[in-house]
Amino acid sequence: QVRLVESGGGLVQPGGSLRLSCTASGFTFSNYVMSWYRQAPGKERELVAVIAHTGGMTNYADSAKGRFTISRDNAKNAVNLQMNSLKPEDTAVYYCNARHVRISNNEYWGQGTQVTVSS
Repeated sequence: QVRLVESGGGLVQPGGSLRLSCTASGFTFSNYVMSWYRQAPGKERELVAVIAHTGGMTNYADSAKGRFTISRDNAKNAVNLQMNSLKPEDTAVYYCNARHVRISNNEYWGQGTQVTVSS
């Protein structure tokens, strides 16, 4: 059974930090590109950060560059998103996504974790 379980969301003040984690099971994690997406109320889901299946390449949305860091541990089947200098506009449900490195329509989603940035 495939599972992606996110954790680490919550309420944080502007300028604060959060670390999201996503733990995978039921598939060969090292064969999957891992991404974090987010969806704010009334908006479409958007890509935040992506990391190659080997961990050797990362890419970020412009809104995340310089503030967020994606990392993965293939031995632990985990991907993380360190978020610093958080802004109210970062408020959204954050989703973990796994996409097979060669079969792009072979992908999985987590259930999401809420991040709220507010004073």
